[in-house]
Amino acid sequence: MVEYEDAAAARAFRRLVRHLQQRSDAQNVDLMGLAGFCRNCLGDWLAEASEGVLTRDQGREAVYGMPYPDWKALHQRPASAEQLARMDASVARNSALGL
Repeated sequence: MVEYEDAAAARAFRRLVRHLQQRSDAQNVDLMGLAGFCRNCLGDWLAEASEGVLTRDQGREAVYGMPYPDWKALHQRPASAEQLARMDASVARNSALGL
């Protein structure tokens, strides 16, 4: 496994967050269905990694660039049955993998 510095990982994370903030057309349900994680996951992971400094809502706000309910009202479209089925299958795979 290739080793890397925490600072490099932090820069890559910030770039990913900026990318997702600009790509509001990429719906969370599609991210979950394809990759098994979404913006909410990233926000939750950020809050967990902060070891109590950030709440879950604050972690999500850092990822969305605004409070999640605001982003949801502006950008989230209703999910189709197909999107929800892919997401459910992906969540099940995450569980099977212990993620």
